[in-house]
Amino acid sequence: MKGVGVIVLLVAAMVGAEAAAVNTTTSKPSPEPKPPAFCRGLNCPKFTVVKAEKEYEVRKYEASYWTSTDMYEMSIDDATRIGFGRLFRYISGNNANKEKIAMTCPVLTKVTPGQGPACESNFTESFMVPFSHQPKAPAPSDKDVYLSSMPEMTVYVKCFGGYAKEAEWIEMAAALATAIGDTSVFDNTHYFTAGYDSPYQPFKRHNEVWFVGK
Repeated sequence: MKGVGVIVLLVAAMVGAEAAAVNTTTSKPSPEPKPPAFCRGLNCPKFTVVKAEKEYEVRKYEASYWTSTDMYEMSIDDATRIGFGRLFRYISGNNANKEKIAMTCPVLTKVTPGQGPACESNFTESFMVPFSHQPKAPAPSDKDVYLSSMPEMTVYVKCFGGYAKEAEWIEMAAALATAIGDTSVFDNTHYFTAGYDSPYQPFKRHNEVWFVGK
């Protein structure tokens, strides 16, 4: 009987050890998800896809930090050119630390259309602050550039390829609104353009238009 008791104790010890090993394995944190391929290996804002439809998807974005600049211009193309120059000078060293800061994506532009076809629209162009510099990045030296943040938000996103100009951005924003169908679920006073590629990326370009959910 003593021999049986020893065997029982050994089996119990082995089961306990296996359970501890399972607990140790399952308690490890999940690996950080890889950024989408269209981010081209650059830092880009983190999101999860909530719903995927044929014409668009719904994403949940985490809170994020950005460097931004505002403009009143007649076209998206003019605003993007001016805004990109200001922000690129910032990451190239035009900041309080005279520090070069890594490029991120997308180049995000908030578009608030003017009251009529001959009116200027309000644009805010932004580069995301790299994760290595969040939540606090060097102060901009240009008075027209500032640090900003975006809260966690739900975003309706339509993706498309090619070299996007103003006509394509407007067309895709209208197509996204039509695909969603219900303007009560998103803020229709403005939309975002999101460009992920350098001008020197000729193939498999990735662009997005965003509406922010209410």
